[in-house]
Amino acid sequence: MGFEDETWWSRLARPGLHAWAEVGKPVRLLEQSVAKDDIEPKALACYGMLVRWVETGGSMLEQSWLRFVDGRPLSRITTAFLKWSCDKLEVLGKKALLLVWDNASWHISKEVRSWIREHNRQVKAAGEGIRISTCQLPVRSPWLNPIEPRWIHGKRRVVESDRLLTAGELVERVYASFGCHPENYLAIPEKLP
Repeated sequence: MGFEDETWWSRLARPGLHAWAEVGKPVRLLEQSVAKDDIEPKALACYGMLVRWVETGGSMLEQSWLRFVDGRPLSRITTAFLKWSCDKLEVLGKKALLLVWDNASWHISKEVRSWIREHNRQVKAAGEGIRISTCQLPVRSPWLNPIEPRWIHGKRRVVESDRLLTAGELVERVYASFGCHPENYLAIPEKLP
């Protein structure tokens, strides 16, 4: 079972935090600003999937898989993320993915639905690979996707109280926070077929 979602990791925005502090010395997050000559993005889009499965013997295992995006989430990038996820599941010896996600336009697009249908046809014809079955969450129900609170807690873990992180530092901290190995950014090729 995979719970998929996308989020933006901001170099500037500060998550809501609560912290213990000495009386009269409250902890403050400083508002950050970007220098005029800073060419790095202010925020980075990231695909994530929380994957859960039951092992022989009944123990539940869970992993988080992340891929940052060069740009923003789009249908073509979504299909690349799904293919990458299926490849990882195949290495784990799995046969199917019950994909739980919201109704983002790049999830329900004709391109993504067609890709999943064709992918499943190829898996059936070859007799190997990962079948994908999608389950749409109701509109405006992020609490039903267990990756959502992980995004919030991750944003709290990577924040720097008094310094602006570079895009590279932010990405490195996010991967470390989720216990993931860094991956190449997902991107649309320059020339589309």
